[in-house]
Amino acid sequence: MNTAQLKKVYVEEIAPALKKQFNYTSSMQVPVLKKIVVNQGLGDATQDKKIIDVAINEVTAITGQKAVATFSKKDIANFKLRKKMPIGVMVTLRRERMYEFLEKLVRVALPRIRDFKGIESKFDGRGNYTLGIEEQIIFPEINIDNIERIQGMNITFVTSAKTDEEGYALLKAFGLPFKNAKKD
Repeated sequence: MNTAQLKKVYVEEIAPALKKQFNYTSSMQVPVLKKIVVNQGLGDATQDKKIIDVAINEVTAITGQKAVATFSKKDIANFKLRKKMPIGVMVTLRRERMYEFLEKLVRVALPRIRDFKGIESKFDGRGNYTLGIEEQIIFPEINIDNIERIQGMNITFVTSAKTDEEGYALLKAFGLPFKNAKKD
């Protein structure tokens, strides 16, 4: 299934189902997935600058879009941190690349997690969801033999949903494997 098909599934199946489920009067009220942000915090990068370059290459390979370094905003002496030091890597995916990444995450990466029983359904109160992944090696683009260290990442799904319930219904329809317990 390519991205055009995933978008087509949204237009033909997901959107009408959500419109009916939440009794929307206009199709413009139906929540959409706006963007997916992949973020990797690298605190150890203060000691070793090479970590940032490796992380940029890994996140770029995983997402198919060039990742950028994120920089510290202030000095923190206890962490040996100076202002404008690179301390993380991020990439924001929209449109086709967003759908490609979403499909790869749902169909390939998440099922590769050992003892996987579904993801938590904890939203932020505005219909957005952040998924924490502990190992980057679940993605097929990462060659385990070349890995120097296991890195985790956060994947944030930004939706236009007004409530958590609407955001949950949208992401569930896209195939995110939430645990069976309905959220509170």
